[in-house]
Amino acid sequence: MAGGQERVLRRRIRSIQSTKKITRAMELIAATRVVKAQQRAMNARPYAEQITEVIQHLSQAGAGREHPLLRRAESLDKVAFVVITSDRGLAGAYNTSVIRAAERDLMGAQHDGAEYSLVLIGKKAASYFAFRNYRIDASFTDMSDTPHYDDARRVAEVIIEAFVDGDVDQVRLVYTRFLSAASQRVVVRRFLPLEVTEEGQGEHTADYEYEPSPGEIFDRLLPRYVEARLFAAMLDAAASEHAARQRAMKSATDNAEELETKLSRAMNRARQDSITTEIMEIVGGAEAMSQS
Repeated sequence: MAGGQERVLRRRIRSIQSTKKITRAMELIAATRVVKAQQRAMNARPYAEQITEVIQHLSQAGAGREHPLLRRAESLDKVAFVVITSDRGLAGAYNTSVIRAAERDLMGAQHDGAEYSLVLIGKKAASYFAFRNYRIDASFTDMSDTPHYDDARRVAEVIIEAFVDGDVDQVRLVYTRFLSAASQRVVVRRFLPLEVTEEGQGEHTADYEYEPSPGEIFDRLLPRYVEARLFAAMLDAAASEHAARQRAMKSATDNAEELETKLSRAMNRARQDSITTEIMEIVGGAEAMSQS
């Protein structure tokens, strides 16, 4: 009996060791991707900051006050939610946290009497909301792991069209903001209409000569501004995904090592029980022979 238990434990230990090798490899891969994703996010930041600065100067020059992307509805009859998740799992609570935040905000909008529109990025969000019979207006997959600017442009075109046509009165973005490799935070924030400050109007107008007019430049740049903000959010989400996966795989590896230790001790006890049983059988047999 003890020998059979030892064989079972040995098989379980081998299985756990194989699993540990996989989780350890995935942890190392995720760690490498976190660094690359963080670097991509940092590289994209100067462009976003520069286009933001130009938009602010154009606004201070009096451009774009009536632009459709700045339209504020008198009442929120329909709210669009852009939810950024991953295409793959094994990332701990990364996807669950984003989806729950989006669903909670969506239900809050419904409670206030507004309809909803869902624009989903990532297979996890698409499968979750489809399974629960939510109405999905647009879904994008195979771009969350390593997003490109063209991916952001495709999503932004859908969002801009719906907002400019008046199909939705507000767009909210739900994603995970990357703070550091050890810290990420789910964020729900208004995405459209855009907020463009006009403080200090006229203060910087003398520094620039506009060709063509500020209004025409503003009209061309504002959609690019939307794309840049969305792209920055997608890069943040990608870095957060890899960081969450690294932590999840490290936790899985640590758990596998702990379980392997426990099973090894149990196997050693089973082996000792088997040896003890054999010794007792030998001693008993020897005593029986000596008495005969």
